[in-house]
Parts: sequence; structure tokens; C-alpha cells
Amino acid sequence: MPESRFFTFDDPDRFRSTIRAGTYELFVKSKGNFRAELTRIDLERLWMQRGDTNLSWIMAASVDLKRAPLLFLADADQASLREDGMEVSSGEIVVFRRQATNHSWTSGACRQATMSLTHEDLAEAGEAIAGRELTAPLNTCVVRPAPVAMMHLTALHKAAVELARRSPGTLANPGIAHALEQKLVHAMVTCLSTDAPVERRFCGLQHSRVINRFERFLETKQYQPVYLAEICAAIGASERTLRTCCQEHYGMGPVRYLWLRRMHLARRALLRAEAAGSTVTTIAADHGFWEFGRFSVEYRTLFGELPSVSLHRPPEMLREQWTLQ
Repeated sequence: MPESRFFTFDDPDRFRSTIRAGTYELFVKSKGNFRAELTRIDLERLWMQRGDTNLSWIMAASVDLKRAPLLFLADADQASLREDGMEVSSGEIVVFRRQATNHSWTSGACRQATMSLTHEDLAEAGEAIAGRELTAPLNTCVVRPAPVAMMHLTALHKAAVELARRSPGTLANPGIAHALEQKLVHAMVTCLSTDAPVERRFCGLQHSRVINRFERFLETKQYQPVYLAEICAAIGASERTLRTCCQEHYGMGPVRYLWLRRMHLARRALLRAEAAGSTVTTIAADHGFWEFGRFSVEYRTLFGELPSVSLHRPPEMLREQWTLQ
């Protein structure tokens, strides 16, 4: 049955765990208090989402094997997004390869839109609308469709999100939901299959593989401090190559990313620990921080509160502030 939900968050973990069509890891880069909104719309076949975030972030995403997702900027007036090292601007669509693991980052506030069908539904829609099956590309790419087609898709997505937020019960009506889905799928297929020349840029597979090996290595080390020479030997890449790949996929060098990752993992541990049986010092040490005064200062600068405040925050304060169905 068609449904829509609207969420607001002040915790990046709650935000990333609510996103559909994949599994996600998110580290906020900017200093300050995180705020996000997420609108989810599930129609008969089409899933849609819009996510609005106020701070810059790095995200790793593993795409749902069963679905073929697209991503684009929801509004024109915002900074570009980087997807696997490729710049994504207004008027462009990211088309993900099947079973993609990708990395994206922003330089500021971001408002992004996604849509997905199953691979079978996408092929069927392409055959019915464009006269040929549409399939996920062999490599994730950025597509720039004809401007008129892209404007139409963006406007339809925005209208659906506004309807879900203002009158969520409307989309529960099967007739309305079906009509909206038909328009959205038609607009999506038109953008991907137009006869007009379409620009396509493909991500660099070699650098993506280096980053994937880097991430797998970090998972084996969990929170342990690691060093560039050790990392490069383990993943089979030179220090120069790793620096280039990290700059492309994270917007920062590997040392800064390692620090940011450990800070977020420490915050996650603080928020989920039992305050009565845990201490900031123990959790900081477990995550490789041994200068405890410096850790406290850097933590407060990055997250806007002392680590002791995170440790003693009531669990109910981490839930989404409100939800509409």
C-alpha cells in the first residue's frame, strides 16, 4: 500500500539508518549541531526520498542489490555534490551500477533527491516508454539529460515531496498514488533515454577500488590508530595514490579522515553507552585518543557539546523529533 513518512533528526546515525535502498555510513565534517529532514515515499513500484542536511558530510553507501537508484540535487541553489570523485551539479543525475559501493561528500548544506525501481521494473518501464530496456550501467556514471526533461523530473519530485509533507494521507489513495507514480516513472525514463545527446561521465574504477580496500582495512582495525605506511602496504597503494583517492572521495586527506572517523565512532559509543558504567576516558582510550583534554576540546568543537554531555544524554533525546505517516 502506498505510504509516506517525514522525519527530522539531530543525530546523523538516526538519519543515515532511515535512508532506503541501501546501507549507509555517514560522518559529519562541519562543526556544529547536526540537523536533517528526510521524506520517504513508497508507491506501488517506485521508492522516493528527499534528504535535507545543514552540515557538510562524507557518506559511504552500498546500494540495495534489488533496486536501481538514481540521485540528483533537489534544488538548483546549492553547492555541488561529489560522488566517487565526480562533481554532480544541478541538472545532472547519478545512475548507480548494480551492487555499487560508492562514496560521496558535500562542502555545505545539501538537499538531494533519490528515486529507485527494481531492476525488472526499470527494464519494463524502459521498454514500454522508450521502446528499449533500461539497465543499470556497468560503472556508476553522471548523466546530464536534456534541460527540459530534467526540470520536469525535478518539479514532479518536489511536488510529490510537498504533498507527502503537507497532506500525507493523500498518497494513501491508490488512484492518486498510481497517477503520480506513472508521471514520475515516465519523467525518469525520459531523462535516461532521450534521443537528444546526453552527456555521461564515469567514475574512476581504479581509485574506487583503492578506497574500498582502504575501508575494508579500517574495518579490520576498528578503532585502533593506524599509520599511512602500514595502510599503504596493506592495501597495495602508494601514499601519493591514497592521498589523491581520499581527496576525491572524502574531500580531505587520509590522516584527517582517520581522525574524523574515530571521532564519530567515539561519539556513537558515548551516546549508546550506559552512563552509570562507562566513562569518557575509557571510551576515548578505546578509540585511540590518549590526550584526554585535547579530545574533549576537539569533540566539543566538532559536535557542539562536551563528551560528558553525550554520555549522559537520555536515550529518548536521540529519537527523531517527530514523524508523520
